[in-house]
Amino acid sequence: MKRANKKKIEEFIRVDHAGERGAVKIYEGQLLALNTFVKNDKLKKIIEEMKIHEKEHRDFFENEIKKRNIAPTKFLPLWDLLGVGLGFGSTLLGKKAAMLCTASVEEVIDEHYLNQIKQLDNSEKILKEKIIKFREDELNHKDIAYEKGATKKGPYSILDKLIKTGSKIAINISEKI
Repeated sequence: MKRANKKKIEEFIRVDHAGERGAVKIYEGQLLALNTFVKNDKLKKIIEEMKIHEKEHRDFFENEIKKRNIAPTKFLPLWDLLGVGLGFGSTLLGKKAAMLCTASVEEVIDEHYLNQIKQLDNSEKILKEKIIKFREDELNHKDIAYEKGATKKGPYSILDKLIKTGSKIAINISEKI
């Protein structure tokens, strides 16, 4: 792949900021459900731990947005609302759906980050190293989700496709707007 130019780097940072912020919102929605309607302390602990990583990722990209004077996506308020709703709704459906939510999103992010890594060269060494590390965190989250019950069997296959399609749409929009 060819080297990413300045405009492409700005798109990477804009979309990654939106995505990591969205991940935090999904976990906030899941924790809201777990603190109100669904009582599952083990699941709550797992989600709280994954949320810590997502906050670290979000904070890095938040700093990059400010440092490089990049406009964040105009859709942040909508993504926030949809993220909380997705997290809350998937958790209301049960542990398998909550964990599938994580697995489905992380599978899309794995491909997304891998594509960015291939385009980044040593002129963006720190950014590339961070994205590599964040991708590893996301893959770990995906593995945990499957270990804890995520499944694509039966009706869960529909939920998987919906989450992945929504994630890809959000990525495409957030890169540009």
